[in-house]
Amino acid sequence: MKVLVTVKEVAEVGDDFSIEGTEVAESDLEYDLNEWDDYAIEAAVQLAEAGIADEVVGVTIGPERSEETIRMALAKGVDRAVRVWDDAFEGQFADVESKVDVFEAVVDDEDPGLVLSGVQASDDAFGATGVALAERIGFEHAAVVNDLAIDEDAAVANVHRELEGGIEELTEVDLPAVLTVQTGLNEPRYASLRGIRQAQRKEIAVADLADLGLSADDVASALTLTSMYEPESESDAEMIEGDAGETATRLAEVLRAKGVDA
Repeated sequence: MKVLVTVKEVAEVGDDFSIEGTEVAESDLEYDLNEWDDYAIEAAVQLAEAGIADEVVGVTIGPERSEETIRMALAKGVDRAVRVWDDAFEGQFADVESKVDVFEAVVDDEDPGLVLSGVQASDDAFGATGVALAERIGFEHAAVVNDLAIDEDAAVANVHRELEGGIEELTEVDLPAVLTVQTGLNEPRYASLRGIRQAQRKEIAVADLADLGLSADDVASALTLTSMYEPESESDAEMIEGDAGETATRLAEVLRAKGVDA
């Protein structure tokens, strides 16, 4: 069985940053592997180590810069990767449907028996891509999976999900399927030095929209980012400095001013 894992490079912003137009300044961004996708990668690699998955393929949508992120997945045990990018993605805020168009085309090419994806992305907080892909390609699906076992003979995935209100669900999902995984499913491994060296020799196939039989219209986003700004803080917090006596005295003054009395 082939397992396809969606991998996303996410932008991380520090405490201090500047905004240029509708974007955070590039110099203030750091890029990393999406946390939730790391758990999906680990799950796929464990299936390969157990002899259940014959091949693990990673797929990402991103510019050349994102190859550093996809190589992290290769270093952790993913066999090969597909990176999709096209000029049509430049300058637009990709919505779920645009991403699903791309992943659907990759699924058609790769024909996996299982697709694993993180529940959400830490940058845009979208949490619908996996289930939307399942709907599009006609696979069974389960979201927020925090335990997984594959029964090859029965062609089902036994999944455990933690739902709202503390409800826990154990269910069977027929394969092929799309599963979106939650943190806590496993313990993602660190890439070993050997794995990092091997990753440099593994294949990253680069495809544009034409290679996937798509056009710019197919991935045109319905979302437009109109503005970006730092929200104004209404906090009137006071930082109390000094030695223990000084801070205690000032704290008592503030509490009395607020009507808090012993």
